[in-house]
Amino acid sequence: MQNIGILLPRSSYYETIGFDLYQGLKSGLQQLGREDIRIVSENIGFGADRQQVYRSAEKLLLEENVSIVFAYIGHRTAQLLRPLFMSANRLLIVLDAGANLPQEWPVSPNVFYHSLNNALGTYMASQRAVREGFKQGAMVTGYFDGGFLHTFAYDKGLTDAGGEVAFNIATGYTETDFNLDALTDHVKNHPNAFLLPIFSGDFALWFYRDLKKLFPEKLPQIYASPFSLEEVMLAQCAFPGQGIRGIATWSKHLENPENKLFLETISETGREPNLFSLLGWEAATLALEALKNMAAHKNNARLVGESLKQFSFQSPRGNVVFQAPMQTSIAPLYEAEIVNDGNDHCTLHITGEAFGYMEAFDKMVSHALENNISGWFNSYTCN
Repeated sequence: MQNIGILLPRSSYYETIGFDLYQGLKSGLQQLGREDIRIVSENIGFGADRQQVYRSAEKLLLEENVSIVFAYIGHRTAQLLRPLFMSANRLLIVLDAGANLPQEWPVSPNVFYHSLNNALGTYMASQRAVREGFKQGAMVTGYFDGGFLHTFAYDKGLTDAGGEVAFNIATGYTETDFNLDALTDHVKNHPNAFLLPIFSGDFALWFYRDLKKLFPEKLPQIYASPFSLEEVMLAQCAFPGQGIRGIATWSKHLENPENKLFLETISETGREPNLFSLLGWEAATLALEALKNMAAHKNNARLVGESLKQFSFQSPRGNVVFQAPMQTSIAPLYEAEIVNDGNDHCTLHITGEAFGYMEAFDKMVSHALENNISGWFNSYTCN
């Protein structure tokens, strides 16, 4: 029996994140006819304790003899694991929300990133705003979300398209500290302003709740980042009004056979399909491809990595490919809007594919980070 490992996080806002990642991987392997593959998991908390992550990865490699380790961790933590995986001649595939941009892209041939492309979606959301006639952007983030470099992607996407950041507000860390009052004066003084919220979890819930209070008659135009359009969270939100568009990574409303199979399979396990079970589901396909190449290349992880750069596959969100130099996966993104579900709550409506996402990725990563750095070691949403 072949063994693969997965490092599972915990989250205060997405309490089922570890279960969702694991169930997605397990169900994906079963659908591919590979119940013979054993999954070994280790808990890594919020992913902020790098030594805990290192010890857990080392245990999987030395004690469980896994060929591949999947890990929901950030770029900075993954860099710490490079020497370990080079020495072990094994493959590390980072399951990445894509909210951060690294100071340097992977140079290890056996470290790959399978991404939800959150920063890319944020970059494209700001460009969509300019394309649709809005140039003065107001970035609205929380204490946690604002510490990741999708904020950098927002700024560069806006300036690359000919817009500018006219206002920036960062809210507090707790619900009692969450305050958007400064937005009312800004919108009043800048009638052509648009908002770009960068929130996840409860922060997004509070944002949509307060929008309805601050702008009861008409919302300012809003272009939301991918995690601000996350559907499980949206279903809990009171509908604040028309005018919220953005870029989504995935939706349960995508019409393709792969998405239908994913939704049906995860639902049959008693879990609600979401972005994290999707990431685990896609990891199953990557696992089989990597194991096949491990056998073909006699467990030479360097050669397996070279093969993986050329790999692509159909997933519930479309055709996933690897951007070879960065060893990072890119999948289609979708233009979307928030609409009323009929019961005065939010639901996501996909209006079409966001074209040019490969070119947008190349443009986004061409910008030097210079003195920009994320202060978080946590995996995104793990707080």
